[in-house]
Amino acid sequence: MTMLRRRVLRTVSAAPVPNGRQQARHERMCAKLAKDRIALKRWLTRLKRATSTVTALHARISRLETQLAEKAG
Repeated sequence: MTMLRRRVLRTVSAAPVPNGRQQARHERMCAKLAKDRIALKRWLTRLKRATSTVTALHARISRLETQLAEKAG
């Protein structure tokens, strides 16, 4: 009769020990991400303001051109 092989029970480590270089790289990347998010938010605010200004100027120019065309014609 054949016998079953015994399984070797090994303890499972809780978590791999993080490498110092990898940890430092991860922290640098997190800092860069935070910095880039702040910069993007600032640029989007400026872009919204610029878009609103361009839209308002375009409407005002169109309105003035229409008024001048009515008076000239």
